Amino acid sequence: MPKIAVPKIAVIDGQGGGIGSVIVKRLREDYGDKIELYALGTNATATASMLKARANKGATGENAIVVNAPLMDVITGPLSIVMANAMMGELTPKMSEAISSAKARKVLLPINQEGAFIAGALKEPLPHMVEYLVEIIKSIVEV
Repeated sequence: MPKIAVPKIAVIDGQGGGIGSVIVKRLREDYGDKIELYALGTNATATASMLKARANKGATGENAIVVNAPLMDVITGPLSIVMANAMMGELTPKMSEAISSAKARKVLLPINQEGAFIAGALKEPLPHMVEYLVEIIKSIVEV
């Protein structure tokens, strides 16, 4: 597949936004202002946390995710963003459908918070998984 120039990357997270914030911070370190980072939170706390980590734009809630997911080139976050009713119910079925149906390339962290296991995924600390996530995104986008 051809690489994407000046990509729109959505980082989607819920609860406290800790995982999304780590992703935003790490992508910003590598790309600076050469990418457009969208913080899409299932709640205001998650969105605010990702904006503090230097996302370009942020929006909160079901409608924000449903409207913006189809506009993205890459969508990233924990695996649970494609699982209906995940994150203690914060991730609605409409959100998971919009994310999984979007044409964007999805780069998801295999974090087992919802009882879903990815066969072959190694149990690694979050910083190691985020490094690998960034490497995958580098293979997708060109800036």
